[in-house]
Amino acid sequence: MHGKAAAPRLRHRAWVFGVLALAGVAAAYASERNFPFDQELLLDTAPMRGSKRIPGLEVQSNGWATIDLWCASGRGRVRIDGQAISIVPHSIEPAACPPERQRRDADMLSVLSQVTTWRREGDAVVLIGPQTLRYRPSSH
Repeated sequence: MHGKAAAPRLRHRAWVFGVLALAGVAAAYASERNFPFDQELLLDTAPMRGSKRIPGLEVQSNGWATIDLWCASGRGRVRIDGQAISIVPHSIEPAACPPERQRRDADMLSVLSQVTTWRREGDAVVLIGPQTLRYRPSSH
């Protein structure tokens, strides 16, 4: 009788363990799918020659964003709906910098304005439009 009584408890424990394991996998999957709000993201690229600056993006959960370009910086609005995303730069403050960086800033703003979808690839955030941009969390 002792062996028969233990079997249902073991099955119950196995079932509970299975449910908890699935919940952990679901939570990991959800965090993999969620946009990393309130986290500084840096463009996965090398700095331009003569500079240490790399473009960055930090999206707050309220939809406001800080946008750092090759030279200029400013704010914008970001709307995320599932995997759809739109980025609308608002107040980008021009900065005194060489013409090449100004041109790259204009190009970057154009690309950001045309982004339509996003996805996670590990810790990276990939923004997809006419051009694909990969951002990684800042290490500082």
